[in-house]
Amino acid sequence: MKLLVLNRVVLFLFFGMASCNFSEKNTEPLPDSEAETQQIIFHSSHEPTKANVPFSDVVQVGRLYFLSGQIGMDHSTRELVEGGIESETTQTLENIKDVLQQHGLALGDVVKATVILADMEDFDTFSRIYSQYLPQKPARTTFAAKGLARAAKIEIEVIAVKKETNPSD
Repeated sequence: MKLLVLNRVVLFLFFGMASCNFSEKNTEPLPDSEAETQQIIFHSSHEPTKANVPFSDVVQVGRLYFLSGQIGMDHSTRELVEGGIESETTQTLENIKDVLQQHGLALGDVVKATVILADMEDFDTFSRIYSQYLPQKPARTTFAAKGLARAAKIEIEVIAVKKETNPSD
């Protein structure tokens, strides 16, 4: 039985692949501007205490910056801020702002946010504060999950785009 199945797979691959058109239609190299966006840079954290964590705070692909999720941790104490969802949301967004600034970006450069709440009952409160920080209304996905890092009430990750600079600037 195994031989029969193997035989059919080989026949399928041979005849299926033989009928495919493998033209070199799209094999031209990318223009320099597109090739540049393919470079991937895993940036070190700006925080010395995060030097040995198994992830990057920011991964850059061309002008795109992918930030790891941030929670409402006060980085000077390495503790979650007190005060519930309002305080944690504010601190989370301040942390994102700090990471962006380390790379010459601002909250206005954010084009996509993924928000994880510990409890969807906090959605309205979080959204009110979030809107003050990101009035440009980037694309957003929000969902709830149990067991966020450090028992946080919120985690937010963002994608930002660095604006093109004019060579004469």
